[in-house]
Amino acid sequence: MSKPLSDHDRKKQISVRGLAGVENVADLKKNFNRHLHFTLVKDRNVSTKRDYYFALAHTVRDHLVGRWIRTQQSYYEKDPKRVYYISLEFYMGRTLQNTMVNLALENACDEAVYQLGLDMEELQEMEEDAGLGNGGLGRLAACFLDSMASLGLAAYGYGIRYEFGIFNQKISNGWQVEEADDWLRYGNPWEKARPEYMRPVHFYGRTEHHPDGVKWVDTQVVLALPYDTPVPGYRNNIVNTMRLWSAKAPCEFNLKDFNVGGYIQAVLDRNLAENISRVLYPNDNFFEGKELRLKQEYFVVAATLQDIIRRFKASKFGSRDIVRTDFSSLPDKVAIQLNDTHPALAIPELMRVLVDEEKLPWEKAWDICNKTCAYTNHTVLPEALERWPIDLFQTLLPRHLEIIYEINLCLLLQRVSSLYPGDVDRMRRMSLIEEGGQKRVNMAHLCIVGSHAVNGVARIHSDILKATVYVFKHTYRNSMLTRDLNIHPPETSVDPKNNYDWRKGDLTISCDLNAVRCFFNSFVVFEFLVSDDYVLLKSSQAAPGYHTAKMIIRLITAIGEVVNNDPVVGDRLKVIFLENYRVTLAEKAIPASDLSEQISTAGTEASGTGNMKFMLNGALTIGTMDGANVEMAEEAGDGNLFIFGMRVEDVDAMDAKGYNASEYYNRIPELKQAIDQIAGGFFSPKQPDLFKDIVNMLMHHDRFKVFADYEDYIKCQEKVSALYMKPKEWTKKVIHNIAGSGKFSSDRTISQYAREIWGVEPTLEKLAAPDDPK
Repeated sequence: MSKPLSDHDRKKQISVRGLAGVENVADLKKNFNRHLHFTLVKDRNVSTKRDYYFALAHTVRDHLVGRWIRTQQSYYEKDPKRVYYISLEFYMGRTLQNTMVNLALENACDEAVYQLGLDMEELQEMEEDAGLGNGGLGRLAACFLDSMASLGLAAYGYGIRYEFGIFNQKISNGWQVEEADDWLRYGNPWEKARPEYMRPVHFYGRTEHHPDGVKWVDTQVVLALPYDTPVPGYRNNIVNTMRLWSAKAPCEFNLKDFNVGGYIQAVLDRNLAENISRVLYPNDNFFEGKELRLKQEYFVVAATLQDIIRRFKASKFGSRDIVRTDFSSLPDKVAIQLNDTHPALAIPELMRVLVDEEKLPWEKAWDICNKTCAYTNHTVLPEALERWPIDLFQTLLPRHLEIIYEINLCLLLQRVSSLYPGDVDRMRRMSLIEEGGQKRVNMAHLCIVGSHAVNGVARIHSDILKATVYVFKHTYRNSMLTRDLNIHPPETSVDPKNNYDWRKGDLTISCDLNAVRCFFNSFVVFEFLVSDDYVLLKSSQAAPGYHTAKMIIRLITAIGEVVNNDPVVGDRLKVIFLENYRVTLAEKAIPASDLSEQISTAGTEASGTGNMKFMLNGALTIGTMDGANVEMAEEAGDGNLFIFGMRVEDVDAMDAKGYNASEYYNRIPELKQAIDQIAGGFFSPKQPDLFKDIVNMLMHHDRFKVFADYEDYIKCQEKVSALYMKPKEWTKKVIHNIAGSGKFSSDRTISQYAREIWGVEPTLEKLAAPDDPK
């Protein structure tokens, strides 16, 4: 049982957000107690904080249900064009607070919880982060779902309901240790299973070519069970749906297996099928990991496209009768947005459905597919671009490989050869199939060829894409567009009044709260060694298989061990690694930061999302002209960001000339000292060679050319230090940044997507509330 609030705590909890209606508060209290009793089967004598959180979550969810049903009814009545946003990641974070804000229930819930003698913040801390994403890509998807609902778009998010999300990161003796993120262990009050819409997904098998078409036979079947989560718009009574698929094995057992003792093995084999939705993106350094990831990618698009086709054919809410069979109208009623290359298989899968199952001619099917699909590219880094081995494709998805070969032959190579006769090198560059060594399918090329619109996520990113895939632009009718990767302000702007207490309370290191709080989203090691007036907050997570990333984290913690215990340095400099960085932690750390470090080498960061959040919450930015920093500087004014380092053209010139790290190492004494200290074991006296791999990488294999930006970075940091000593001038720049952050609302971005890519018009019109007459 929760301890009653003290008078001090009660005074502290008095709401300043506004007065709540008495009737609303009474209803909320009544429903809270009803859920505690009937849903959780508890009373106040034995209830825990988690029970109270669940009771509150169910109470708030009740206010969603009527709006959710009415929204779907209205979509079936009006039959608008629907938008389907397919993403392998949705980094949703926590749901309770966002839902209360969007439904205008926050004041009433605050008051009801206060009258019940409970602490709202304590209850909110009980909610697990839905960490179904690794970073910016998944967070973008979550923000976009919010904005699509707020702008009245008939939109659906489709992904995978991972049993285990992004791993929980622990730092033990300075090393990263990964723990499973069992976010569903206590249940999820926001989701609703929909077994009636379960869909079969096929793998393996072989193809048979008949006069009446191609058949994919002898396949292994996995069932896709959908779980729906409501996505409320901002106070417009619209509630859209995020549908996440969970893998289930078919229930078919052969009785003779049981009789011969094979029953146990049959049960174990079910687990192999259900592994598809077990964990977010496995480590793909190994073959099995690669196969599982490709299975995940096909699993989500196959189930989703069955759902899309079902909904396209039906007309009435809840009806399964087929009333629309002319697929030429599919692009007028369906827009499919591919969030990076992970859902790229939607293109050959849609072709398979239209050609093999619906019996459309190839040319007509391709025209429909191309007009329906659009693609957002998130990176130009080669290691992040998906290239799947042909032999894996042949085994797992034989029919889709045939379709990809057909696309490559008929719609790429033949067209390119007719436009550019004899240009074999161009054909090689544009081919969907990469030759040389192990043959691979280039998924980015597949997305570009199969989509009517392609966009990057920042202007500089789109410019790079235009330059690198320029030949596609002149060969196909798709448009290369610029879209900013933006944020959803209601979730990212957090009241910072309690964050300093949080930092002192959650961290074992005490620090001077008058020091500038500097937050790194990227990594430059040397600044730690030459600065004397910053509290440095560094947070990142290294994928379990990435050795270098984990060693960098160990180096950061090792530097912290030295700096934080140096009596000469004292409180002037602290290095703090925030472990297990996630949405909830970002909501605390971002408003508490004074300086945001966005220091990627120009041309390597597609956009970034953290940079915008820091800007919105009053942190100044030190960074390169990369990603969204370019547009941030335009909006706030060049003089209100601390810009340093090479531009993209400088990096290109250095690539042409050749980068020599030793040149900078030998010329810059402070840089040489820093590297020598790392290499000589100054930060790891018990293991002097611990960081030799990092030094070797920086000196001989650093394609990010960190040393080239070092001098300019240090000079820029000196400007930061000088300005921070002038609070009025610092604050003036902060105000310019906050005032200039409006462009980076995801509502603006989604409005552009809607009009320019999807062909739908956003609206601020409210839907009638459930208690209003229809």
